[in-house]
Amino acid sequence: MPPMRPLSLAVLFVFAAACGNDATPSVPSCSIGGQQVPSGALNPANSCQQCTPASSSTAYTQRADGTSCNPGQICSAGACAAGCFIGGVLYSAGDANPADACEVCTPATSTAQFTPRASVPLLVATENIATEGWTLVSQAPSDFTPGPDYIRLATSTTNGAVSGGQLLVSRAHAIDPAKPFKIDVTLMVESVTNHNKLDSAAAIMGSITGPFGNQMERSEMIYLDNAAIGWADDSQSAPFTVTDGAYHVYELAVDAAKNATVSVDGVVRLTRPNYSTNGTIAIGDQTNEPTVDGAMRIRSVVRVCP
Repeated sequence: MPPMRPLSLAVLFVFAAACGNDATPSVPSCSIGGQQVPSGALNPANSCQQCTPASSSTAYTQRADGTSCNPGQICSAGACAAGCFIGGVLYSAGDANPADACEVCTPATSTAQFTPRASVPLLVATENIATEGWTLVSQAPSDFTPGPDYIRLATSTTNGAVSGGQLLVSRAHAIDPAKPFKIDVTLMVESVTNHNKLDSAAAIMGSITGPFGNQMERSEMIYLDNAAIGWADDSQSAPFTVTDGAYHVYELAVDAAKNATVSVDGVVRLTRPNYSTNGTIAIGDQTNEPTVDGAMRIRSVVRVCP
């Protein structure tokens, strides 16, 4: 019998392969609910969970907050919901930018940055005005009545009394005194006694201190009479049928040079230079003078964004 020759290296490799020696590395996966789930696969029942073998090979792992899960939605505490993830912070739909209220989380537009908006609501009459930052300044006889889409303010004077009712809704920090601003007030004047100088039963105040306002604030106050509007120091007025049973939009706008403009339904009625404010606004019956009374319905107050 001839002597056996040693197997070549190539033959050995072929032999090893034939004997099932598989050098291919295994693919990481998770074993969940009796099924093998590939690494990175999402939970079909919750797109904010995925197979991450490095964290767990037997259960889905929660994806990081802010991860996009569906159009207009992000992961938050393991659940997919409408919201925004901006600067490492989670915001719910409708949340305003803490640094600029004229920007808001609008997930349908973007989940990664704030979206500009046209105006900032300051008073929505269908809500509790106290939760919106408003307070009442009142003296009897006066009546505050919430309506279906308005708040109603009414004052009167008792026969023979030396003073009448006062009723204002006031909001601090409504505007930044150092910046230009526009405030739109949608209201209806049901009835009103014409103003006295520096006093008005239907007033819009771009600044107020204390219950009635100081001399400057009362000078800059906008009065609404039966058939005219004007500045309460009687420096300027314009004819307008205020008590016509309709809602009107009264806008007070102050530019960077402190020039004030008052418009009604988009038509300019009054102007004034050197306007000043402390950031607190008020609307209603500003005075407790006897027989200077009125009734109005306020539907909304907004700060118009630049």
